[in-house]
Amino acid sequence: MKRETQVNRRGFLTGMAAGALVGPTILARRAGAQPALERLNIGVIGAGGRGGWLMDAFMGFPEVQVIAVADVDRGRVEGTANRANEKYGAGTCTAYTDFRELVARPDLDAVIVASPDHWHALHSIAALEAGKHVYCEKPLANSVYEGRAIARAVEESGKVFQVGSHERSTDSIRRACEIVRAGRLGRVRRVVINLPCDDGHHNEARAFQGVPEAQPVPPGFDYDMWLGHTPLAPYHERRCHFWWRFNLAYGGGEMTDRGAHVLDIAQWALGLDETSPSRIEAYGVQTPGSLYDTFWDYRFAMTYDNGVVFDGGTDGPRGLRFEGPEGTLFVAIHGGALTAQPSRLLSEVEGEDLGVDVGRTPNHQRNFLDAIAGNAQPFAPAEAGHRTAALCHLANIAMKVNRPLTYDPVTEVILGDSEANRLLTPTMRAPWTCRLPATSIREWLPLA
Repeated sequence: MKRETQVNRRGFLTGMAAGALVGPTILARRAGAQPALERLNIGVIGAGGRGGWLMDAFMGFPEVQVIAVADVDRGRVEGTANRANEKYGAGTCTAYTDFRELVARPDLDAVIVASPDHWHALHSIAALEAGKHVYCEKPLANSVYEGRAIARAVEESGKVFQVGSHERSTDSIRRACEIVRAGRLGRVRRVVINLPCDDGHHNEARAFQGVPEAQPVPPGFDYDMWLGHTPLAPYHERRCHFWWRFNLAYGGGEMTDRGAHVLDIAQWALGLDETSPSRIEAYGVQTPGSLYDTFWDYRFAMTYDNGVVFDGGTDGPRGLRFEGPEGTLFVAIHGGALTAQPSRLLSEVEGEDLGVDVGRTPNHQRNFLDAIAGNAQPFAPAEAGHRTAALCHLANIAMKVNRPLTYDPVTEVILGDSEANRLLTPTMRAPWTCRLPATSIREWLPLA
């Protein structure tokens, strides 16, 4: 297929041929009742580890049928599609190497975006424009303005959007939010953020030296499509599958990888889902000359207009600690174990109605399906995911320019720093572009 020359909110997929039909989705309405979701046809973009895991998770719901999978790696996508066909019957699920063929299918109701971070915006916006509900892995996007473009596309489409910030669906973490919002710690003015970089894959990436010589592109792998809007670069296996997260062109390192979980809970518990800090200080180190240019040994402080400070670094264990005059509460990421000081705080609130109920769900995927059926709100909506991802990107920008940033959370502009401001959005390699929503400062300017 000829590659589109522009990704925008109008007519992205006009005229594309649809994939094979599997059958209509049934949304039955009963008098006086919420819509009953009887079958939901789902497509998955990204057939790697996370995409495969999410596909399997959604296939566990009786009302779901996975009918399409797209990935630039032909061997990977065909193997993943075959797993769906083993469940639903031969020929039910079609494998695509071009995501545009998948999102063009009129029989698809929802799309799971589990591609590398640099593709999240283009994939999500394309699916929304095609009228699909979207579940997109975190971080929402790989830049601040791409995240804003997704949030605006969600607003315009009216579709359900769930960011894959699945820690929000953990029962103990939702209870922690209720404790904080109920004021049991007193007024929280400081949150300590722990984002250690001492896992095995961190140590391996950090020790990686130089930029390796080019390798032949494997058969069946559309490397140019994998690069997408990012600059041309020689193929090497360590640039792509999994390891892309340590190159700033494609991901943001641990700052966005787990930071998008830990910082997300801090924002949510304190009611900051629709704003951003006004001052960001962050310092870190990079491995000189390495293919992996993300930051290590970082420290950061994010200050909000209401006086709340997120104070973070690479100390362990992974998680966050809310600090108030009446006590502290530590939330572990992953797993959601809670630890309080004084320790009696948790036993005192056990079983108590705190007057704050943020709801519960069996899991994050179930919450997405319930939202589509009209029986719930998504626990991780696009605006919240955008604001969380922006935190991570602003920290990386502050480290890259090596100075504090003054940020306007309303206009989403870094004030008085043109170099840093340019890093809010990538320069996109032709023919890929993405139009930003009109604002008082940026009137539908292309990202290039």
